Amino acid sequence: MRNKLLVLGLLVFVLLLGYFWYNSHHSNHVGDASLYPDPMLTPGDVIAGVTAADVCTPYYTQRVRSVSESERDQVYRNYKTANVSKQHELDHFISLELGGSNSPSNLWPEPYEPRPGAHEKDRVENYLHRQVCNGRMTLQEAQRAIATDWYAIYLTLPAKR
Repeated sequence: MRNKLLVLGLLVFVLLLGYFWYNSHHSNHVGDASLYPDPMLTPGDVIAGVTAADVCTPYYTQRVRSVSESERDQVYRNYKTANVSKQHELDHFISLELGGSNSPSNLWPEPYEPRPGAHEKDRVENYLHRQVCNGRMTLQEAQRAIATDWYAIYLTLPAKR
């Protein structure tokens, strides 16, 4: 009886482990998984207490941007990616202009190529920032939107002229 319970417990553990692994690697994103950070490494993070008034203040991002070289290097190591100039930018998953933090849990090496990439996500960040500052969206809605699926938002934007 004891061996059967042990086997059953082990089976349940393996099934749960498989379930969590699958869900962390297969999401409901519109785009290919390569467009998004690894949710285990970069789930996203915001600065506690930040408000729409804060992020809509001119030069806000310049005042709060603070990522040390050692943190930058660690993020690249975590992603097993070389920090090669002009190939990636160390991106804030939830952007600073939306109240995102400088925490490593909000940073990832986002490639410029292939497209869509870092430049296209920048368009989404700017769009959501304008929505917040024009009162069309709350800061929390914008944070949730970019963290849920930035590429889905990108697909709704008008073509760049």
